[in-house]
Amino acid sequence: MTASLVRRQPPHVAPAAHADAEARARDWAEIQERMFVPLHEAVYERLDVGPDTRLLDLRCGAGLALLLAAARGAAVTGTDPSPGLLALARERLRPPHGGAPRAELLLGPPADAGTGTGTGPRTGTGTRTGTVTTEPIGSYDLITALDPIRCPSGDPQALAALLARALPRTAPGTAVVLAGWGPQERCATSTVLRVAAKLADPLRGNSGWRPPRRDDLEEAAQRAGLRPDGSGRVSCPFGYADPDSAVRGLLSTGLFDAAIAATDAEQVDKELTEALHPYRRADGTVWMPNVFRYLIARVP
Repeated sequence: MTASLVRRQPPHVAPAAHADAEARARDWAEIQERMFVPLHEAVYERLDVGPDTRLLDLRCGAGLALLLAAARGAAVTGTDPSPGLLALARERLRPPHGGAPRAELLLGPPADAGTGTGTGPRTGTGTRTGTVTTEPIGSYDLITALDPIRCPSGDPQALAALLARALPRTAPGTAVVLAGWGPQERCATSTVLRVAAKLADPLRGNSGWRPPRRDDLEEAAQRAGLRPDGSGRVSCPFGYADPDSAVRGLLSTGLFDAAIAATDAEQVDKELTEALHPYRRADGTVWMPNVFRYLIARVP
């Protein structure tokens, strides 16, 4: 599946709008999330995701990756710490005409994912939210952390900790797929993300962007006790209908939060727009070629 330009979005009326979690979640779902469709499709194709697959997606966001897997017949579960994004995932995965639920959506750590039996809310860690499966999934034969932005792909220790909460629900041989940024020279967006790092200093801390290291994914897999079993690279260009949509999409990633805290939203908008200038095309669209890599690992 090839990438396509995001449709023109409503005007970017005020920097203050980015402070609103609901608006940011909507920008992520409508503008940014679809940039990773080629990555999801490549992984699903390579692992032959289908009716026999029980998938757990960590940091599932607004549920687009779940929808793609469900369309292949997989039983899917998603977990995410953002209530706003899960609400959008619930909308996206709502079955037509009152049909069977397409997915189980869980708020918080995935440790309890698939252990319930009902379809109503429950309390405690892993709060159930949105549509759910009619039967508990129980265990998984595929775990994915495919969002290179919202998953801590550049922090092997944090990524391993995220995996550790899900791995107890797996059997030996279960596939775990991690994704991260490819080489800087093949990721045009990395030059734009340097704006975030520059403006965030000295407050960048864990929220600032840093260039990926070649073996980040392998180190995370090793820390989680997984055995590498293959890898690949996928072209995922970021295409936007106009600079305004590009700014909104990139701000929705959260990678510029520290920069906004250190300066202000108006300055970040201005410098981000300037950084996007080399990637504007004659028709006004913005196009940034990127390559992402993924690692397939197995539970020993």
